Amino acid sequence: MSGTYEERLAKISEIICDILELEEDEVTETSLFKEDHGADSLRAIEILAALEKQFGIVIDQSELSRMVHLKGVYEVVAESAGW
Repeated sequence: MSGTYEERLAKISEIICDILELEEDEVTETSLFKEDHGADSLRAIEILAALEKQFGIVIDQSELSRMVHLKGVYEVVAESAGW
């Protein structure tokens, strides 16, 4: 996916909010999915799978430990996608 940082971040945020059933204004770059939004490990796997599908990438499950907030998810996706 081409686009700017803001466009990519918005799409990632949209996917996360959809899966966690949150409004986009509830999620900040550093709000923690588990602690602040009640996400569980199943939701984390759903997010990972949705990101892989959306961006045509493969994310190793070991990266889940970094994917605790929007900023971390963006970094993992950016590395996997070569942005």
